[in-house]
Amino acid sequence: MEQRRFSGKGHWYHETQSSTGQAQALPLVPEAATVTDRFLLDLVLPEEVVAPCQGWLDPARTLYDRLFPRSVSVSRLRTFSAYDRLSTALTVAQVYGVQRLCNHYAARLAPLPGPDSSRESNHRLAQITQYARQLASSPEVIDARAREQLEEVGLTSWDIVLMDQIIGFIGFQARVIAAFQALLGQPVRWLPGMEMQQDAAAEPFSSQESRWTPSFESVELHLASAPQLEALAQWQPLPALRVLTPVLAHEHPLLNPLGEIIASDMCDTLDASLVDLVALLTARINGSLDCFNSLARSAVPEVPIAALRSGERALNTWSQADPQARAVIQAVQLLTRAADRFSAAQFTPLVEQGLSPQQAINLLAWSGLCGWLNRLKIALGDTH
Repeated sequence: MEQRRFSGKGHWYHETQSSTGQAQALPLVPEAATVTDRFLLDLVLPEEVVAPCQGWLDPARTLYDRLFPRSVSVSRLRTFSAYDRLSTALTVAQVYGVQRLCNHYAARLAPLPGPDSSRESNHRLAQITQYARQLASSPEVIDARAREQLEEVGLTSWDIVLMDQIIGFIGFQARVIAAFQALLGQPVRWLPGMEMQQDAAAEPFSSQESRWTPSFESVELHLASAPQLEALAQWQPLPALRVLTPVLAHEHPLLNPLGEIIASDMCDTLDASLVDLVALLTARINGSLDCFNSLARSAVPEVPIAALRSGERALNTWSQADPQARAVIQAVQLLTRAADRFSAAQFTPLVEQGLSPQQAINLLAWSGLCGWLNRLKIALGDTH
């Protein structure tokens, strides 16, 4: 895989075809591969802000290590190599444009040997890259055909579930880092040509009923291992994971830290109306109809369900009378649509409207987590 730096852009883009050239391309920031904290990527943060977040930061760090170990063994059922994992991570990081994230995954990917330069390998890598970009930037376009195209290039169900977890995780990591950088007042770097994610179409959200069915086989109880059964028992009671757990439990080492993040104290100090508002808003933007309808049935009465279904204009009209909700909506909209543009200009109003810096960080991290769950729901099944 060649890496190249485009004029006017400060991060690495990689080709979707293998290269037979002997010269090895070096990452833009090679030291980015050797950070101590591989989730926050060695951001220097005030202890009083980061300490209350350890309940969800620690499992996020654990999940990073499990998704991107130093070596990966492949088999007939699990063909996703270390190169595939980091190539996918870099693709998603590029979609979100957070420079620190791009530097890190480019630096980790650079020394790895790529796939051979055969037509089949190039087609496989191109299909993986296309899918990763689509699920990251326009999740609502992922459908049964997109999954079939992955299977056609030799990916197994285990590969696809792993890739979906990687894509969701990188989106969460990008938004957490963007939120912390905004807290620190660091300037954002706008990259030429980077598009903002568009909101999903409103028409599907006119329906208040939906049914989600998995597109992958669930863990069979009579064949499940003890750790799989334990993961099922522990995480399926969580509303956010109720229908996803039987599929995700195949890879219980990845499910467990995700469950710990969801079950953490991330939202404990936040008003329930804001928690529900953020979850519904991200589902609406990302096009996860079943996430939206499931949340709408249990949301507190203060949440404007009808306005959220209608779209941004109706939501803006509703929020005119509630400055705090308006600040939250504007921050979450930008963080969800374009993490690379999120800055102190969106973070500061949250604090001015009564949230502590810790609460603001937790609320923004919650929006990133909701985006992760939206993508898993879209990628792993179909909504009818």
